[in-house]
Amino acid sequence: MTDLADGVVYGRSGLTYQAGLLDKRGLITRSPSSDDERSVIVTVADASRDLVARVLPGHVDRVRRLLFDPMIDGDLTALSDVLARVREHMRAAPPRSAKRRAGRNLTD
Repeated sequence: MTDLADGVVYGRSGLTYQAGLLDKRGLITRSPSSDDERSVIVTVADASRDLVARVLPGHVDRVRRLLFDPMIDGDLTALSDVLARVREHMRAAPPRSAKRRAGRNLTD
């Protein structure tokens, strides 16, 4: 869970809360790690995969029509550059609860 929180630059307590909601809906399972009893392993449940398969095609089409279709030359590159700077800013100055724990490396 900590690695997941670090990867999405989200506070550990907020991620735990969200994971609890997903767990209650049967979309993920949480279990203790066999390697470290303090760690929690999150597994995507079949119900979650089914939900994504059902909604993703329409979502992708809508995002394409609303966001990407109106773009002209250079817009996608500019958007990518802006989002990369935002990502780096969020990783450089995350909320206190989302700061990486010592000894953990985050890769892109």
